[in-house]
Amino acid sequence: MFDSSLANYYQVKTKLKYGETTMLNMALRLIGSQLDASVDKEIKRRLKRVPTPLNEYNYDAWGFHPEMAQYGLQLCVWLYRYYWRTEVFGIDKVPSGRVLLIGNHSGQMPMDGLNIAAAMLMDADPPRLVRTMIERWFGTMPLVSTFVARHGQILGDPQNCVKLLENDECVLVFPEGAKGSGKLWYDRYTLVDFGLGFMRIALKTNTPIVPISIIGGEEQMPSFYDAKPLAKLLGLPYFPITPTFPWLGLLGFVPFPTKYRIYFGDPLYFEGDGNETDSVVQKKVDIVKAKILENISYGLSKRKHIFW
Repeated sequence: MFDSSLANYYQVKTKLKYGETTMLNMALRLIGSQLDASVDKEIKRRLKRVPTPLNEYNYDAWGFHPEMAQYGLQLCVWLYRYYWRTEVFGIDKVPSGRVLLIGNHSGQMPMDGLNIAAAMLMDADPPRLVRTMIERWFGTMPLVSTFVARHGQILGDPQNCVKLLENDECVLVFPEGAKGSGKLWYDRYTLVDFGLGFMRIALKTNTPIVPISIIGGEEQMPSFYDAKPLAKLLGLPYFPITPTFPWLGLLGFVPFPTKYRIYFGDPLYFEGDGNETDSVVQKKVDIVKAKILENISYGLSKRKHIFW
C-alpha cells in the first residue's frame, strides 16, 4: 500500500511538473511572439541584409545574435530617430568592405556610438553592422558584457580589431577613449590625445579610415567635475557631476534630448605596414584629427540650436 501510494504521488507530481513546464514554455513563446511582432519590419529586413556569417544557432564568432539584437536595436533606432532626431551627412562616403570609423568621443555615456551604429544599420546602403571597440571595463560588468556581445560589440583589444578587419567588417574606434567621453564642459568639442594603435592597425590591414564628427553629444550630459576618488572606489574611469547626477539618483543618467548631427568625412588611405616609428605614425594620426576637427567646426557653424 505504501509503495503504491508513493508511486501514485510521484506520478501526480511528475504530471504537475510537466504541466508547469508546458505552461511556462507556452508563456515564453507567447511573450516572444509579442516582442517579435513589436520589432520594426525595416529593422528585421536590414538585419537580414547584414553580411555576417552565423553558425547553426544563429551566433557569429563574436557572440552577435541578430534575433536577440533586434530588440535592443528597436530601442536604439527609436532613440536615433525620435529622441535625438539624428541628422546624418555623407554616410554614402563609407566604402564597402573593411573600414575603420574614427570619431570624437563625448557625453559621459556611449550614445555617440549608439547613433553611429543606428545610422550605419538604417541609413547606409547596404546596411552595415558596426563593431565598436568598447572599453575593457564593460567586460567586467555582469549582464552588460553579454548584452553588448549579443549586439555585435567587441572589447577593445588590438587582435580583435585586426581579425574583424581581416573579415571585412566595419569597426568603430574612439581613439580618445574614456578621457574623451568623460571630458568636462569647458573642454567640449576639443580632442584629447589620440592613441596610435588604430593607425598601426589600419596600416597593417590596409584599411581605409573614415573620420566622423559628432555634434550634440557634448551637451547630452554636461559634466562640471570629475570626482576621481569616487571613480577609483567604484572601479569606474570617471565619476561625472552633472546638472542631474547624482542629485536625481538613477534619473540623473537620463541624457538630455539634444539634436545629434553626424558628419562622415571622405575616406583616408595611408601607406605603410604598421611598424613605423611613433613620430611617423603620429603625423598620419594628426591628419585624421584635423579632418575630424574641421567637420566639427563646420557642424557647429551650421547649428542654430542645441535642441533643434
